[in-house]
Amino acid sequence: MELKDDFFKKVEKKTKVDKNTIVNLAKKLQQGNMKDENTLREVISTLSLMTGKNVTKEQEDKIINTIVNDKVPKNIDKMF
Repeated sequence: MELKDDFFKKVEKKTKVDKNTIVNLAKKLQQGNMKDENTLREVISTLSLMTGKNVTKEQEDKIINTIVNDKVPKNIDKMF
């Protein structure tokens, strides 16, 4: 299913993230190996820029370690 431009315009208005950035990130997630440290670092960096949130090296390492070692909670309730 192809998303219409009006959807992306609404997202961009709310988040200030353009359609190309969203599409490129989605492609990277689909094509990338989510167990590969370099892919994960790229995704974290892109999300950090998109959201305007700074991610420290320690936080990035912790995120990567959690994902690579399959320690991501399957139940969202366990995350908090």
